[in-house]
Amino acid sequence: MDGRQRRVALLVAGTLFMEILDGTIVATAAPTMARSFGVTSADIGITITSYALTMAVLIPLSGWVAHRWNVRATFLAAIAVFTVSSLLCGLSGSLEVLVAMRVVQGAGAAMMVPVGRLSVLRGIPKTEVIRAIAFLTWPALVAPVLAPALGGLFTTYLTWRWIFLVNVPLGVVAFAVAWRLIPRLDERRPEPLDWWGLLLTCAGVAALVSLGDLLASASPRLLLVGGLAAVGVLLMLVAGWHLLRAEHPLLDLRIMSIATFRLPHSSGFVYRLTISAVPFLLPLMFQDGFGWTPVRAGLCVLFVFAGNVAIKPATTGLLIRFGFRPVLLAATSCAALSMAMAGLLSASTPLWLVAVVLTFGGVARSVGFTVYGTITFADVDQDRLPAANTLSATLQQVAAGFGVAVGALAVRAGTLIDPGSAVWPYRFALFTIAALTLLPVLGALRLDRAAGQSLRPVR
Repeated sequence: MDGRQRRVALLVAGTLFMEILDGTIVATAAPTMARSFGVTSADIGITITSYALTMAVLIPLSGWVAHRWNVRATFLAAIAVFTVSSLLCGLSGSLEVLVAMRVVQGAGAAMMVPVGRLSVLRGIPKTEVIRAIAFLTWPALVAPVLAPALGGLFTTYLTWRWIFLVNVPLGVVAFAVAWRLIPRLDERRPEPLDWWGLLLTCAGVAALVSLGDLLASASPRLLLVGGLAAVGVLLMLVAGWHLLRAEHPLLDLRIMSIATFRLPHSSGFVYRLTISAVPFLLPLMFQDGFGWTPVRAGLCVLFVFAGNVAIKPATTGLLIRFGFRPVLLAATSCAALSMAMAGLLSASTPLWLVAVVLTFGGVARSVGFTVYGTITFADVDQDRLPAANTLSATLQQVAAGFGVAVGALAVRAGTLIDPGSAVWPYRFALFTIAALTLLPVLGALRLDRAAGQSLRPVR
């Protein structure tokens, strides 16, 4: 990548960091926010759900919007909406106003995610995709890990409002940089909007994301769970049937016929799901199981971040040197092993050993995310890149949303097995997601040895 492309990639990575952080940081501040509004901590959950749900519903529309009003205008508008709504979230005087502003914030985030990535990927040579994705994967790795620590620090030493207000100066800088860096390019006029595809896909994704949030709640209502599951699956089946037959579908499912695109969204879907559960489970195990303070628990999870950062400079070289299949096999296997090792930790485990286990998990997590994110577009032609980008962003959002739900369900199952233990439910949950991560290992074994060769520079 040349200098401008590298700066654009860093800019987009920064905006993605803000978007992902705001989806996870609220959980830590929930009790303090609840006292501020005079409600229960459980009531604050709607601020998380409304944000995630708005993102999930609107991401499928982002590709068409970017074509209709061009990538630059859409990306700038998304940053502006996200920044202003963040300010209004921080100034909210009631829970109702906060929820409304979180919906607006989610709308801005839904456009920032795929449109920003598209502005980086289009026009660069295949051999530069590995380096570009290396920039774009770190927000998904770092933000969920930093969220518990930052949330604890903000609420302890400042106020919960700063979890939103911190976005304002960052957003202003991002808007100014994007204004200068993102080029004005003429877009071909988009095909007519696929209204049936929009309605069916958005309704189906909304039902599934709501189902995931409901499953993660403390006391899910079985009738509502069953109803949402049935409605969500039915809507997605009908949406799939429509999208495969529509002349100009909202989401082009035919791209799934490309093996290197299908892998990150089949077995890679499971990988993202289980990896997303880890930052949720670890702080809870450290607090509820080990009796640590929220600040200590949040800071300890930063060892995962240390692993992410430590391996990041080497990931591109590893892919170029060894190829995608061997690196993916190693990353997914090590990720499963790290989850099982985390499940063996206890309150008496020396801190240095906790640090080693979590850092090891961060290394595996970073490499796996980079491989899946890079190989996604290995064999996608430039003219199909916008459609592939939108479909990928939608599936990734659903996978991340279900990660917390699967982790919460596993904890609840562990509680049923041993109701008297404070630690066992979290051990069981970590062992469960470790077992699930073996599925991506099997998927990696089936990957063609030559997969991703078009992305490797010619020596």
